[in-house]
This record gives sequence, structure tokens and C-alpha cells, in this order.
Amino acid sequence: MGIIVANLFMTLDGVYQAPGGREEDPAGAFAFGGWQAPVSDDESGADIAAAIDRMDALLLGRRTYDIFASYWPHQSGDIGGTLNRVPKYVVSGSLANPGWEGTTVIPDATAAGRLRDDFDEVQMFGSGVLVRSLMAAGVLDRLHVWLYPVTLGQGKRLFDAGTVPATFRLAEPARSYPKGAVSLVYEYAGAVETQEMVPTAP
Repeated sequence: MGIIVANLFMTLDGVYQAPGGREEDPAGAFAFGGWQAPVSDDESGADIAAAIDRMDALLLGRRTYDIFASYWPHQSGDIGGTLNRVPKYVVSGSLANPGWEGTTVIPDATAAGRLRDDFDEVQMFGSGVLVRSLMAAGVLDRLHVWLYPVTLGQGKRLFDAGTVPATFRLAEPARSYPKGAVSLVYEYAGAVETQEMVPTAP
């Protein structure tokens, strides 16, 4: 069985909205579109490109799909070539005729989870609403947070009201980059447990 990996480019205060450009997602009068590039560097870019190169299929929520479908079909190069080549899946209850070649519409998180039967590595980007749905359905295998040294004070956050309580473990060693970003790959580790902190002996 394959895995589903959600990639989130995220600020220190948990915002994942519009990292790539000013007009990417201006919902809610978001004023900081394009915040990722100034704190990116060649090393982090190479690792992001390597993750994209590993994908066998691309899974997106409807809003992120619309953003990708308006941009990537007109791009070339290694990343554009991969995204245009691999099978694409969008979770939507209303999209009837997706315009991006190679796209299949699927109805919900449970159907998305079944993609693991057909592909070794299904990659996601953005798609916070879908990521939360996959986590709630227990079909998200890895959460790859690319954490950047920026705080914005506004914007869409992954872990907002309604987040399912859960514990995670690092699936890979953390990696830091020259401009301060950190790559953190987590796997689900079970329910949240609580206990009292016990002072250590002197």
C-alpha cells in the first residue's frame, strides 16, 4: 500500500495561505500573498523539487486545484513537467468538467484514501480543508510541514477550530535551511494522552 503525503508551507503562527504569490489566494482580504519566496533558499527549493519528483499522483482540494489548474498547465521545466504528467485527483462535490488534462474528480476523503491502493506516493499541496478531512478519516499517512520564520497574524490556518486531537511522531529527521526554514515530517501516533509533569531529581 502507498502513502498520502500532505505538504504545507506554513508560517510560525500556522498560516498556509497564498505562499506562492500576491494573487494566489486573496480570500479574507489576505495582505501577504507571496510570503514564502523571501525566506526560501536553494537548499529548501531543491528538497521541495525532490519531493515533487517522487510523486506518482497529485491530490488536491477544490480551491487549491483551481489555483494549480490556472497556472501549471502553462509551465514547463522539471516541476511543471511532473505536475502536468502525473494523474491528478480533486475532491469536489460540484466540479463536473475539470480543465486540467489528466484530472479525475473524486467525491470525498474516503475515496481519496483508496488512492493508496493504486500509487506508491500521492502528494498534496495546500488544500487545508481536505487535509483536515483526511486526518479525520484516518487516511493521511504523513504531514510534511515546511515551517518558515515568518508571522503574519492573519490568514488560513491548518489547525483551527474543529481540529481532531491527535499525537504525531517524526517520520524523518528534522532538517533546517540557511534562511531559517525547517522541514518536519510527521506520522500519526495515536490519541492525545495527558499526565502530570514530574520534577526530575536534582
